[in-house]
Amino acid sequence: MNGFDAPHIDYAGISPLIALTAGTCVTLLAGLARGRAARAVVLACALATLAAAAGLSAWQFGESKSLVERALRSDDLSLSLSFVFYAGAALALLLALGERGHERTSLADYAGLLLASVTGMVVLASSTNLVTLFVGLELLSIPLYVMCALDLQRRSSLEAGLKYLVIGSVGSATLLYGLALIYGASGSTDFTEIARGLGDEGVVGDPLLLTGIALAVAGLAFKASVAPFHQWTPDVYEGAPTSVTAFMAVATKAAAFAVFLRFFDTALLPAQDDWDVALAALAVATIAIGNVGAIGQESLKRLLAYSGVAQAGYMLAGVLVATQTGVKSVVFYLFVYLIMNMAAFAVVAARERESAFGDHLDSVAGLGAVRPALAWPLTIAMLGLAGLPGTAGFLGKFFLIEAAVDGDFTWLGVVIVVGSMVSLVYYLRVIAAVWMQERPAGDTLPALAGGAPEADTARPVLSGRGIAIAAPTAIAVLAGAATVVFGILPGPLLDLASDAGAALL
Repeated sequence: MNGFDAPHIDYAGISPLIALTAGTCVTLLAGLARGRAARAVVLACALATLAAAAGLSAWQFGESKSLVERALRSDDLSLSLSFVFYAGAALALLLALGERGHERTSLADYAGLLLASVTGMVVLASSTNLVTLFVGLELLSIPLYVMCALDLQRRSSLEAGLKYLVIGSVGSATLLYGLALIYGASGSTDFTEIARGLGDEGVVGDPLLLTGIALAVAGLAFKASVAPFHQWTPDVYEGAPTSVTAFMAVATKAAAFAVFLRFFDTALLPAQDDWDVALAALAVATIAIGNVGAIGQESLKRLLAYSGVAQAGYMLAGVLVATQTGVKSVVFYLFVYLIMNMAAFAVVAARERESAFGDHLDSVAGLGAVRPALAWPLTIAMLGLAGLPGTAGFLGKFFLIEAAVDGDFTWLGVVIVVGSMVSLVYYLRVIAAVWMQERPAGDTLPALAGGAPEADTARPVLSGRGIAIAAPTAIAVLAGAATVVFGILPGPLLDLASDAGAALL
């Protein structure tokens, strides 16, 4: 009887995943504790888990290696983007303090689901196999379906969870079918072997492979909010608790683009000439639909949702050129996208908790006169998302345009510029409301004393109402400052992004 040869597992390489898995279990167990300090213990366990995973990821920098029989890869691309996941989750945890949804549900449940989703993101960013790609995507998505519906007292939250579940399931099924066809056409689930299996005829000469790629693109486009697969985004962003929306806006998009980069710039790289124009067309449609859709929005969360759609179109330019410059530009933009969006969503969360207008544009009207600590971060975030000089968003778009030009897609660089100009219509509208409008009547009433029932109102979960406002305010100030600092001194982020690009191509 032949002996079984166990696969080699590099435990140092998968140590961040081990830390996240163990920390998720510990956080859920901490939720069983009772007493006034129980919630603080849960929060400390969750943040410690993220800190441990971040430390272990930093420990592995510079060591590009395959893990678990080449199903995963630990390199500077996956490790760099892991920091986007960890930072997004940590900030979402802090934004959740005082959120209404935790009156009926445990903070430990929220934190456990959040950590489980981060684990899926790390798996997805490291995937070099079709099987682990799908496993990571589902581990990412299933906790988010529940998190969107955590506010059991709000109909819009339950509706957001159901919509995301239905549409996300359709996207996952579409992706799975596409991956099955790609496996059938190439004879392998490994990205490197798929690249070798692409015949001389390319994608166009193999209908099975062409169909599989088209379905896989559609499935991934659902997660990245790429048009025309973005329809769920505004409704889910508006209905979900704001901390969940902020996490989805930055971390889920980063995970989706991580697998876009690996799949297209590794497995399908030999056939780039067959799919780059198709992705370019998707990018143009996404930029146009996102920017036009945002113009008429009165809800700040819906406005940021359409803004995120347009931003996905910009980042597709870095994917389709399949160069180190393209990968570097996407990774850099994901970092700056994190801080810009967190600044904006933190302001939205703070105003939901102290204003009678929820996330409506009226909630920030006249904010500059009474709450400069919120007005300035929101202004900086809007300017950064628009790509104005002096902000990190300007450099991010500059690098994306540079990648498009270097990859012989100069016309797409022009589309990015035009899209950024159109986006000024709605970004400057928010800034005008902050600094040029008067506070609307009734804004002095806090949401808990008669505000809109659909508002994402707050009730403190640790030590009084103050922390429900102080936490998002602090996040907004820090993220706004980081947007300016990295717009002037981008060196650290550029180094990380450059290492990521060198690791993949």
